[in-house]
Amino acid sequence: MSKVIDKVGWILIQDQKLLCVRSYGKELFYIPGGKRESGESDIETLKREVLEELSVDINQETNYLGTFSARADGKQADVIVTVKCYQAEFLGNLQPGSEIEEMRWLGTDDLTLCSQVTIAVLKDLVDQGLVK
Repeated sequence: MSKVIDKVGWILIQDQKLLCVRSYGKELFYIPGGKRESGESDIETLKREVLEELSVDINQETNYLGTFSARADGKQADVIVTVKCYQAEFLGNLQPGSEIEEMRWLGTDDLTLCSQVTIAVLKDLVDQGLVK
């Protein structure tokens, strides 16, 4: 039986590119967001994680875009990561927080830089005509 890592992700698109981040010591980019703490709602998790990772405050009003699952990078083959993705406006200036080494706007030319679940999200956004 596989283990599932439950996460929430923030979808921010600009000029048909998706904002992705890379943590210190990691090779691959992923969607900003993370794991929920005990008792947190999706939106509470998203607000906390995005503030930690990118130093901005996202709006309470969100748009649910879908749930995506893929093999978790750097884990055993039976570990799956599932990310519930939301769009939301934000206040502040985007800048990497303490655990983020780099943020980058990515598209279909950048799939080799992305985690498996980020690739699934990017492909879906391309299908919707939101990302190139």
